[in-house]
Amino acid sequence: MGQPEFCHLHVHSEFSLLDGACRIDSLVRAARREGMRALALTDHGNLFGAIEFYQTALKEGIKPILGCEVYVAPRSRHDRKDAHGGREAATHLTLLVRNETGYHNLLKLATIAYREGFYYKPRIDKEVLAENAEGLICLSACLKGEVAYLCERDRIAEAVNVARWYADLFPDRYYIELQENGLVEQARANKGLLEVAREVGLPLVATNDCH
Repeated sequence: MGQPEFCHLHVHSEFSLLDGACRIDSLVRAARREGMRALALTDHGNLFGAIEFYQTALKEGIKPILGCEVYVAPRSRHDRKDAHGGREAATHLTLLVRNETGYHNLLKLATIAYREGFYYKPRIDKEVLAENAEGLICLSACLKGEVAYLCERDRIAEAVNVARWYADLFPDRYYIELQENGLVEQARANKGLLEVAREVGLPLVATNDCH
């Protein structure tokens, strides 16, 4: 058997405004140079780079995986109160397009986030996510994801309940996201995330949160 293949599934480009520094053309060329056959784009809260990324990836012989790292309001998308005392008022969630239905649903979610949920960031909520989950694959996101946030603070029982909700919403399409970035907080979160994955019976996926 050959070596298992790796592709980046959590990637931010220049379209993650004031955050990502990766240019799409350079990003795709780097993936090709490393021998990767697929690459995802998951910009923060938007799909502004989706068409350019899709077309560029195909030209370079890379399978494009469209996605978005969405901001999820802690309660309703119409609620302007914060989740954890900071200005962000949202947790993160990584969504990847599985098929054409998923693409249209992700477009709808991104639009609703700007038109109905905007508060510092474009936000959705669990209600509208549940209405548009078909055709999407869900990853638990970075340290700012709800499950990782709870795990990092050793609130495992709460994290298990949240993970079960997502697992029910995305049957066989919800993955616990593990990252290795050298942060002490990430190491704490990873320990809890592994515990949650075992408890709920969820698959794991390794990502890098590239910016």
